[in-house]
Amino acid sequence: MTVRVRGIYATALTAVLEGVVQASPPIRERFEKSFPVEPADAVVSTTGDRQGVGVHGDGEAVNGIVDSLRDLALDTFAWGAALPRGAVYAGEVVETLGSGALVACDDAGNQGFLPYSKTARHIDEGDTLRVQVTEPQPPWTDSRPVLDTAVEIPGALATLVRGGATGSDGPELADIVPADPPDGWGIDWHRDADDAGLDALGETIDDLSERAAALDEALADADPPADAAPATYWAGEHSVYLWFGRETRFALDERRRAVTTTMAGHHRIKAARESASSAVDFVEAVCDSPGDGAFPFDAVARQFGPREGDSVSIGHGKPDGRCFDLGRGEVTERSPEGDVTVRRELTPGGTYDAIGGEIQPGDVAITKFKEGRWWYPTVYRGEDGETRGTYVNVCTPVEVFPRTVRYVDLHVDVVKYPDGTVERVDEDELAAAVDAGDVSEALAEKARDVATAVENAL
Repeated sequence: MTVRVRGIYATALTAVLEGVVQASPPIRERFEKSFPVEPADAVVSTTGDRQGVGVHGDGEAVNGIVDSLRDLALDTFAWGAALPRGAVYAGEVVETLGSGALVACDDAGNQGFLPYSKTARHIDEGDTLRVQVTEPQPPWTDSRPVLDTAVEIPGALATLVRGGATGSDGPELADIVPADPPDGWGIDWHRDADDAGLDALGETIDDLSERAAALDEALADADPPADAAPATYWAGEHSVYLWFGRETRFALDERRRAVTTTMAGHHRIKAARESASSAVDFVEAVCDSPGDGAFPFDAVARQFGPREGDSVSIGHGKPDGRCFDLGRGEVTERSPEGDVTVRRELTPGGTYDAIGGEIQPGDVAITKFKEGRWWYPTVYRGEDGETRGTYVNVCTPVEVFPRTVRYVDLHVDVVKYPDGTVERVDEDELAAAVDAGDVSEALAEKARDVATAVENAL
């Protein structure tokens, strides 16, 4: 198995994974070794929101990589992409927007976004067309996978383009590569191909050509989109997304620290925003031992937020990969130790989950988060200050980022009713998540232990 790794987790993941190829110059320098420039069976890259990584490629290779990473810590989660990279569909336009259209791609109802710039024809609701996934998306984001009407077979050193021409700016050895793409396919060479040897270039084209021929065969026997949509023409690559929680990021810090200078909370800080990432690089460049001591929450929050008066959202993740925004609130208190109080005004008319009772005008939710804690309480109060009840969420360790508080809810929770009665709820949902493979037995046991401790404390 060979793997190409890119992004803010690259150094740590290179230390974890075997068979890394096409390493970037900083990685080669840090490991003081050479990495072969040859085709990669899978690619690992940081997600756009920096919360984890996407793994795309050959199914066996992807599964092997996921198996190597999901045991990094209890709060590492892995989910397959609904629409994997490279998959080709008979799609049906279900809605047109300002810059593109939403396209239903399969009989499960999964949709992608087709920019108008990626199609040569005018499209309206109800139209059918062939589309390919070029940018899959993690399940925890609101973004839809990006589609294109062009068909390609992507690789790490080159991409084959159906109906395209071979580029003239390929590597010096391109003219003598002992392999040609199938008829009707052109080669788009990538920059990394300049450093590859003749054998690697040949193996790349052979591998891509085999997949291109199989795709040609699938499309040759397929019904036209007008008769088939929505349907899958070609399954594409195997795509899996891993969500890294706080403990995972600190485990990756340790892997990275064994290779190069790594400050305390390196990946936790870099996951917040680009400016924070640059600050980490600066600290590690000028300090000899920035990894000594605890995670500097106060310094990070003072520099990047949140501060008192700031608005933050609550990113309520679920073990099946979905993530819900519970709404924005004002930070009313923040301590140097990582305690953050958030006040939210509630919309009247609904009911309180598990607690019962109708939400009245003027009701507020006071939530107290603590960085790194496996639970957090929310106290619901009326306009007159009367307590409506307390709901304690058991979750993966809380991360208080500048604009969002993030965690994955572990289903089992503890409720304190207005009369003082305490009850544990939703244990059946946790058991179902274990049966579905979304939560490990070890993580479920941790959740139950935390719930017991909270229940006893209340």
